[in-house]
Amino acid sequence: MSVPIAPIHSVPAIATGLAPRAAGESAAGTFQSLLTDAVSRVETLNHNAQDSVMKFLSGEGGEIHRVALNVQESQMAFEMFLQVRNKVVSAYQEIMRMQL
Repeated sequence: MSVPIAPIHSVPAIATGLAPRAAGESAAGTFQSLLTDAVSRVETLNHNAQDSVMKFLSGEGGEIHRVALNVQESQMAFEMFLQVRNKVVSAYQEIMRMQL
């Protein structure tokens, strides 16, 4: 007995976490706040990873796999942020090379 193939449904919209801009807010202000939030998230992850390592090494508790996950999450967030920065710098340089 064969099972019929289910129809393909539309893909739900991806939530970006960005609120719609207010009338007076510029795109530069939105980009700046987005960049500031990203930097603070990376710093928070790094701080959490350092804290978990220090607690583990001092014997205050903590599981080795949780420490390893925190460190890996911090490294991945930093690497992703670095790659995004590289893409932004590359796009900026490309725009500056354009002739008007």
